Amino acid sequence: MTVVQANGVALGIESFGDDEAPLVLLAGGTTMLSWPDALCTRLAAAGRRVVRYDLRDSGASTTGDPEAPAYDLRDLAADAAALVEVLGGGPAHLAGIGVGGMVAQVAVLDRPEAFSALTLVGTRAVAPGPPDDDLPDHDGPTMGRLFARPMPDWSDREAVVEFAASGAEILGNDPESARTTAARIWDRTPGTAPAVQMANQLGLVFSRLDCTPRWRERLPEIAVPTLVVHGGRDRFFPVGNGEALAREIPGARLLVLEDAASAIPEGAVERVAGAMLESG
Repeated sequence: MTVVQANGVALGIESFGDDEAPLVLLAGGTTMLSWPDALCTRLAAAGRRVVRYDLRDSGASTTGDPEAPAYDLRDLAADAAALVEVLGGGPAHLAGIGVGGMVAQVAVLDRPEAFSALTLVGTRAVAPGPPDDDLPDHDGPTMGRLFARPMPDWSDREAVVEFAASGAEILGNDPESARTTAARIWDRTPGTAPAVQMANQLGLVFSRLDCTPRWRERLPEIAVPTLVVHGGRDRFFPVGNGEALAREIPGARLLVLEDAASAIPEGAVERVAGAMLESG
């Protein structure tokens, strides 16, 4: 892992594979650890240079005030394009997971010359908040359970880890995997200020981010090969959101992981990697 300067900010990155191989850039959702290690190593073993990175206000990237971010979604999209230029080897296959998928959509729309392919995992075509009427919203009972939990003591590593594990269980993800990832995220978070920890663990900065103007109506402009991956049991962004992306992006391929929720489970890594390699 290291830090590079791109678009006037520091971005934490981790690289896998040969630096001369075709570049696959993985936008965190919000931290780079949203992307499983096994997927990164599998793509690298297949002849790709894989770089996963932290969005602003997470991991090793520039951290300001997550409760009042001085940037917007377009700035995060510009970060992705600038990172391709700094790393070299573009155009790149850009992949985004969760809120990182929103960044990826806007990046490909705003800077199409920087990208050769697009993968969108567990995301949707509208900003955080109430969705369009034709898109399924977060599952109500699940969100009720998720947000009924008291916040942990963010200075207590074990409390944060258990909070993440219980959230994963509610969402239908693997609690043990979430526990391990949360511990790694906690160890990489710069300090224990609650707002900073929440930005790293929960991505709540996106609820305060300016995501205007809308981009859904521009999806037909996307001209690169696109793969949409979505968990069939995703209760946060139900699968109808992925289906809409696949319908509205010309030629997009939809891969539904029937037994998955919002995270990429270990058992699906090979399928996801294979589909990404087919895309470019």
